[in-house]
Amino acid sequence: MSSCNRVALVTGANRGIGLAIVHRLCQQFSGDVVLTARDAMQGQAAMQQLQAKGLSPCFHLLDICDQQSIRALRDFLLKEYGGLDVLVNNAGIAFKTHDPTPLPIQAEVTMKTNFFGTQDVCTELLPLVRPQGRVVNLSGLLSLVALKSCSPELQQKFTSETITEEELVGLMKKFVEDTKNGVHLKEGWPHLSFTSYAVTKLGITVLSRMQARKLSEQRRADKILLNSCCPGWVRTNLGGPKALKSPEEGAETPVYLALLPSDADGPHGQFVMEKKVEQWEPGSKLPPWLQLCELP
Repeated sequence: MSSCNRVALVTGANRGIGLAIVHRLCQQFSGDVVLTARDAMQGQAAMQQLQAKGLSPCFHLLDICDQQSIRALRDFLLKEYGGLDVLVNNAGIAFKTHDPTPLPIQAEVTMKTNFFGTQDVCTELLPLVRPQGRVVNLSGLLSLVALKSCSPELQQKFTSETITEEELVGLMKKFVEDTKNGVHLKEGWPHLSFTSYAVTKLGITVLSRMQARKLSEQRRADKILLNSCCPGWVRTNLGGPKALKSPEEGAETPVYLALLPSDADGPHGQFVMEKKVEQWEPGSKLPPWLQLCELP
Protein backbone atom coordinates (compact mmCIF):
# COMPACT_ATOMS: atom_id res chain seq x y z
CA MET A 1 0.00 0.00 0.00
CA SER A 2 1.36 3.43 -0.89
CA SER A 3 1.76 6.35 1.46
CA CYS A 4 -0.70 8.23 -0.74
CA ASN A 5 -4.30 7.38 0.12
CA ARG A 6 -5.62 7.80 -3.41
CA VAL A 7 -7.12 4.60 -4.77
CA ALA A 8 -8.64 3.30 -8.01
CA LEU A 9 -10.71 0.13 -8.23
CA VAL A 10 -11.69 -2.06 -11.19
CA THR A 11 -14.37 -4.74 -11.01
CA GLY A 12 -14.09 -8.01 -12.95
CA ALA A 13 -10.40 -7.42 -13.52
CA ASN A 14 -8.78 -10.85 -13.57
CA ARG A 15 -8.70 -11.03 -17.39
CA GLY A 16 -9.53 -9.30 -20.65
CA ILE A 17 -10.37 -5.61 -20.70
CA GLY A 18 -10.54 -5.39 -16.90
CA LEU A 19 -7.01 -6.71 -16.49
CA ALA A 20 -5.75 -4.36 -19.22
CA ILE A 21 -7.40 -1.42 -17.44
CA VAL A 22 -5.66 -2.34 -14.18
CA HIS A 23 -2.37 -2.64 -16.07
CA ARG A 24 -2.69 0.87 -17.50
CA LEU A 25 -3.85 2.38 -14.22
CA CYS A 26 -0.89 0.87 -12.39
CA GLN A 27 1.32 2.75 -14.85
CA GLN A 28 -0.56 6.04 -14.96
CA PHE A 29 -2.63 6.53 -11.79
CA SER A 30 -1.03 8.30 -8.84
CA GLY A 31 -2.10 5.99 -6.03
CA ASP A 32 -3.02 2.38 -5.34
CA VAL A 33 -4.93 0.26 -7.84
CA VAL A 34 -7.24 -2.47 -6.56
CA LEU A 35 -7.88 -5.43 -8.85
CA THR A 36 -11.07 -7.27 -7.94
CA ALA A 37 -12.42 -10.63 -9.04
CA ARG A 38 -15.06 -13.05 -7.78
CA ASP A 39 -12.63 -15.96 -7.82
CA ALA A 40 -9.72 -15.55 -5.41
CA MET A 41 -7.35 -17.89 -7.27
CA GLN A 42 -7.95 -16.18 -10.62
CA GLY A 43 -7.59 -12.79 -9.02
CA GLN A 44 -4.32 -13.70 -7.34
CA ALA A 45 -3.03 -15.17 -10.59
CA ALA A 46 -3.85 -11.93 -12.42
CA MET A 47 -2.12 -9.90 -9.74
CA GLN A 48 1.00 -12.08 -9.98
CA GLN A 49 0.95 -11.64 -13.76
CA LEU A 50 1.13 -7.87 -13.30
CA GLN A 51 3.72 -8.12 -10.54
CA ALA A 52 5.96 -10.03 -12.95
CA LYS A 53 5.87 -6.90 -15.11
CA GLY A 54 7.04 -4.74 -12.24
CA LEU A 55 3.60 -3.43 -11.27
CA SER A 56 2.08 -3.44 -7.78
CA PRO A 57 -1.72 -3.79 -7.78
CA CYS A 58 -3.67 -4.77 -4.68
CA PHE A 59 -6.26 -7.55 -4.75
CA HIS A 60 -9.66 -7.76 -3.11
CA LEU A 61 -12.36 -10.35 -3.58
CA LEU A 62 -15.59 -9.05 -5.11
CA ASP A 63 -18.66 -10.84 -6.36
CA ILE A 64 -20.95 -8.10 -7.65
CA CYS A 65 -23.95 -10.44 -7.28
CA ASP A 66 -23.33 -10.75 -3.53
CA GLN A 67 -24.34 -7.83 -1.32
CA GLN A 68 -22.12 -9.02 1.53
CA SER A 69 -19.13 -9.15 -0.82
CA ILE A 70 -19.79 -5.60 -2.02
CA ARG A 71 -20.15 -4.30 1.53
CA ALA A 72 -16.97 -6.05 2.63
CA LEU A 73 -15.16 -4.20 -0.16
CA ARG A 74 -16.81 -0.93 0.86
CA ASP A 75 -15.65 -1.43 4.46
CA PHE A 76 -12.12 -2.23 3.27
CA LEU A 77 -11.96 0.97 1.23
CA LEU A 78 -13.24 3.07 4.11
CA LYS A 79 -10.82 1.53 6.60
CA GLU A 80 -7.71 1.60 4.41
CA TYR A 81 -8.30 4.71 2.31
CA GLY A 82 -11.21 6.65 3.75
CA GLY A 83 -12.83 6.85 0.33
CA LEU A 84 -12.43 6.12 -3.38
CA ASP A 85 -11.03 8.18 -6.24
CA VAL A 86 -11.66 6.07 -9.35
CA LEU A 87 -14.28 3.37 -9.87
CA VAL A 88 -14.37 1.35 -13.08
CA ASN A 89 -17.36 -0.97 -13.32
CA ASN A 90 -16.16 -3.57 -15.81
CA ALA A 91 -17.57 -6.85 -14.44
CA GLY A 92 -20.14 -8.54 -16.64
CA ILE A 93 -21.15 -11.78 -18.35
CA ALA A 94 -22.71 -12.87 -21.65
CA PHE A 95 -24.06 -16.04 -23.20
CA LYS A 96 -22.75 -16.88 -26.65
CA THR A 97 -25.04 -16.44 -29.63
CA HIS A 98 -25.80 -20.13 -30.06
CA ASP A 99 -25.92 -21.07 -26.38
CA PRO A 100 -28.85 -23.49 -25.88
CA THR A 101 -29.81 -22.01 -22.51
CA PRO A 102 -33.45 -20.83 -22.73
CA LEU A 103 -33.89 -17.09 -23.16
CA PRO A 104 -35.71 -16.57 -19.83
CA ILE A 105 -32.74 -18.05 -17.95
CA GLN A 106 -30.25 -16.06 -20.01
CA ALA A 107 -32.23 -12.90 -19.32
CA GLU A 108 -32.43 -13.47 -15.58
CA VAL A 109 -28.79 -14.46 -15.10
CA THR A 110 -27.37 -11.74 -17.35
CA MET A 111 -29.56 -9.04 -15.84
CA LYS A 112 -28.67 -10.08 -12.28
CA THR A 113 -24.96 -9.65 -12.98
CA ASN A 114 -24.62 -6.92 -15.58
CA PHE A 115 -27.30 -4.50 -14.46
CA PHE A 116 -28.30 -5.24 -10.88
CA GLY A 117 -24.77 -6.21 -9.82
CA THR A 118 -23.39 -2.96 -11.23
CA GLN A 119 -26.22 -0.99 -9.67
CA ASP A 120 -25.52 -2.55 -6.27
CA VAL A 121 -21.81 -1.71 -6.55
CA CYS A 122 -22.70 1.89 -7.36
CA THR A 123 -25.18 2.10 -4.48
CA GLU A 124 -22.48 1.12 -2.00
CA LEU A 125 -19.41 2.76 -3.55
CA LEU A 126 -20.58 6.00 -5.18
CA PRO A 127 -21.01 7.65 -1.75
CA LEU A 128 -17.31 6.91 -1.14
CA VAL A 129 -16.14 8.74 -4.26
CA ARG A 130 -14.18 11.85 -3.28
CA PRO A 131 -14.26 15.27 -4.95
CA GLN A 132 -12.76 15.20 -8.46
CA GLY A 133 -13.42 11.44 -8.49
CA ARG A 134 -14.05 9.55 -11.71
CA VAL A 135 -16.58 6.76 -12.37
CA VAL A 136 -16.62 4.70 -15.56
CA ASN A 137 -19.36 2.18 -16.35
CA LEU A 138 -18.49 -0.15 -19.22
CA SER A 139 -21.45 -0.39 -21.51
CA GLY A 140 -21.12 -1.04 -25.21
CA LEU A 141 -22.37 -0.22 -28.65
CA LEU A 142 -24.91 -2.99 -28.17
CA SER A 143 -26.76 -0.65 -25.82
CA LEU A 144 -27.41 1.56 -28.84
CA VAL A 145 -28.33 -1.44 -30.99
CA ALA A 146 -30.85 -2.47 -28.33
CA LEU A 147 -32.29 1.05 -28.12
CA LYS A 148 -32.70 1.29 -31.90
CA SER A 149 -34.44 -2.12 -31.89
CA CYS A 150 -36.95 -1.28 -29.15
CA SER A 151 -40.48 -0.10 -29.82
CA PRO A 152 -41.01 3.69 -30.00
CA GLU A 153 -42.73 3.53 -26.61
CA LEU A 154 -39.70 1.93 -24.96
CA GLN A 155 -37.32 4.24 -26.81
CA GLN A 156 -39.18 7.22 -25.37
CA LYS A 157 -38.90 5.84 -21.85
CA PHE A 158 -35.21 4.99 -22.09
CA THR A 159 -34.23 8.36 -23.58
CA SER A 160 -36.34 10.43 -21.20
CA GLU A 161 -34.34 13.04 -19.27
CA THR A 162 -36.59 12.52 -16.28
CA ILE A 163 -36.58 8.72 -16.00
CA THR A 164 -35.88 7.68 -12.40
CA GLU A 165 -33.76 4.82 -11.14
CA GLU A 166 -36.89 3.15 -9.81
CA GLU A 167 -38.53 3.35 -13.24
CA LEU A 168 -35.42 1.94 -14.92
CA VAL A 169 -35.28 -0.94 -12.44
CA GLY A 170 -38.94 -1.61 -13.22
CA LEU A 171 -38.18 -1.78 -16.94
CA MET A 172 -35.24 -4.15 -16.43
CA LYS A 173 -37.40 -6.43 -14.27
CA LYS A 174 -40.20 -6.25 -16.83
CA PHE A 175 -37.84 -7.43 -19.58
CA VAL A 176 -36.95 -10.53 -17.56
CA GLU A 177 -40.60 -11.24 -16.76
CA ASP A 178 -41.67 -10.67 -20.36
CA THR A 179 -39.13 -13.27 -21.55
CA LYS A 180 -40.49 -15.74 -18.99
CA ASN A 181 -44.01 -15.11 -20.21
CA GLY A 182 -42.99 -15.27 -23.88
CA VAL A 183 -44.31 -11.78 -24.62
CA HIS A 184 -41.05 -9.79 -24.87
CA LEU A 185 -41.42 -9.19 -28.61
CA LYS A 186 -45.06 -8.19 -28.24
CA GLU A 187 -44.03 -5.78 -25.49
CA GLY A 188 -41.54 -4.05 -27.78
CA TRP A 189 -38.21 -5.50 -26.67
CA PRO A 190 -35.44 -6.08 -29.25
CA HIS A 191 -35.49 -9.12 -31.50
CA LEU A 192 -31.77 -9.93 -31.50
CA SER A 193 -29.68 -13.06 -31.14
CA PHE A 194 -27.98 -11.35 -28.19
CA THR A 195 -31.06 -9.68 -26.71
CA SER A 196 -30.35 -10.28 -23.02
CA TYR A 197 -26.80 -8.91 -23.09
CA ALA A 198 -27.80 -5.92 -25.22
CA VAL A 199 -30.71 -4.98 -22.94
CA THR A 200 -28.47 -5.12 -19.86
CA LYS A 201 -26.02 -2.74 -21.56
CA LEU A 202 -28.95 -0.52 -22.51
CA GLY A 203 -29.76 -0.44 -18.80
CA ILE A 204 -26.16 0.43 -17.88
CA THR A 205 -26.07 3.37 -20.29
CA VAL A 206 -29.36 4.77 -18.99
CA LEU A 207 -28.29 4.16 -15.38
CA SER A 208 -25.09 6.09 -16.01
CA ARG A 209 -26.98 9.05 -17.43
CA MET A 210 -29.25 9.28 -14.39
CA GLN A 211 -26.37 8.73 -11.93
CA ALA A 212 -24.50 11.62 -13.52
CA ARG A 213 -27.59 13.79 -13.33
CA LYS A 214 -27.98 12.96 -9.63
CA LEU A 215 -24.33 13.80 -8.95
CA SER A 216 -24.79 17.15 -10.69
CA GLU A 217 -27.82 17.88 -8.55
CA GLN A 218 -26.50 16.69 -5.19
CA ARG A 219 -22.71 17.04 -5.40
CA ARG A 220 -22.06 19.66 -8.07
CA ALA A 221 -19.23 21.30 -6.12
CA ASP A 222 -17.37 17.96 -5.94
CA LYS A 223 -16.88 17.91 -9.71
CA ILE A 224 -17.18 14.12 -9.96
CA LEU A 225 -17.36 12.94 -13.57
CA LEU A 226 -19.32 9.78 -14.38
CA ASN A 227 -19.69 8.30 -17.86
CA SER A 228 -20.48 5.09 -19.68
CA CYS A 229 -18.32 3.90 -22.54
CA CYS A 230 -17.86 1.42 -25.34
CA PRO A 231 -14.41 -0.19 -25.38
CA GLY A 232 -14.93 -1.37 -28.96
CA TRP A 233 -14.79 -4.86 -30.43
CA VAL A 234 -12.08 -6.51 -28.35
CA ARG A 235 -10.34 -9.88 -28.56
CA THR A 236 -11.60 -11.41 -25.32
CA ASN A 237 -13.64 -14.48 -24.40
CA LEU A 238 -16.65 -12.32 -25.18
CA GLY A 239 -15.46 -10.60 -28.35
CA GLY A 240 -13.83 -13.62 -29.97
CA PRO A 241 -10.47 -14.03 -31.73
CA LYS A 242 -11.41 -12.04 -34.86
CA ALA A 243 -12.12 -8.80 -33.00
CA LEU A 244 -10.37 -5.65 -34.18
CA LYS A 245 -8.82 -4.59 -30.87
CA SER A 246 -6.49 -6.12 -28.31
CA PRO A 247 -7.54 -5.86 -24.64
CA GLU A 248 -4.89 -3.16 -24.25
CA GLU A 249 -6.51 -1.13 -27.03
CA GLY A 250 -9.94 -1.78 -25.53
CA ALA A 251 -8.73 -0.28 -22.25
CA GLU A 252 -7.85 3.06 -23.83
CA THR A 253 -11.24 4.77 -23.58
CA PRO A 254 -12.10 3.51 -20.06
CA VAL A 255 -8.68 4.63 -18.77
CA TYR A 256 -9.00 7.98 -20.56
CA LEU A 257 -12.26 8.58 -18.66
CA ALA A 258 -10.83 7.28 -15.39
CA LEU A 259 -7.93 9.73 -15.60
CA LEU A 260 -9.70 12.89 -16.76
CA PRO A 261 -7.80 15.87 -15.28
CA SER A 262 -8.97 17.20 -11.92
CA ASP A 263 -9.96 20.52 -13.51
CA ALA A 264 -11.97 18.91 -16.34
CA ASP A 265 -15.62 19.95 -16.68
CA GLY A 266 -16.56 16.93 -18.78
CA PRO A 267 -17.52 14.69 -20.32
CA HIS A 268 -20.14 13.87 -17.71
CA GLY A 269 -23.20 11.66 -18.14
CA GLN A 270 -22.15 10.83 -21.68
CA PHE A 271 -21.71 7.70 -23.80
CA VAL A 272 -18.09 7.72 -24.96
CA MET A 273 -16.42 5.69 -27.70
CA GLU A 274 -12.87 6.10 -29.04
CA LYS A 275 -12.43 8.89 -26.46
CA LYS A 276 -15.22 10.87 -28.10
CA VAL A 277 -18.73 11.61 -26.93
CA GLU A 278 -21.24 9.79 -29.12
CA GLN A 279 -24.90 10.50 -29.61
CA TRP A 280 -26.97 7.93 -27.79
CA GLU A 281 -30.38 8.07 -29.40
CA PRO A 282 -32.45 5.91 -31.78
CA GLY A 283 -31.30 7.85 -34.84
CA SER A 284 -27.58 7.50 -34.15
CA LYS A 285 -25.47 5.80 -36.81
CA LEU A 286 -23.67 2.55 -36.10
CA PRO A 287 -20.03 2.05 -37.17
CA PRO A 288 -19.37 -0.37 -40.08
CA TRP A 289 -17.28 -2.72 -37.93
CA LEU A 290 -20.35 -3.70 -35.92
CA GLN A 291 -21.58 -5.77 -38.87
CA LEU A 292 -18.40 -7.88 -38.67
CA CYS A 293 -18.66 -8.68 -34.97
CA GLU A 294 -19.11 -12.20 -33.66
CA LEU A 295 -21.60 -10.90 -31.16
CA PRO A 296 -22.41 -12.67 -27.89
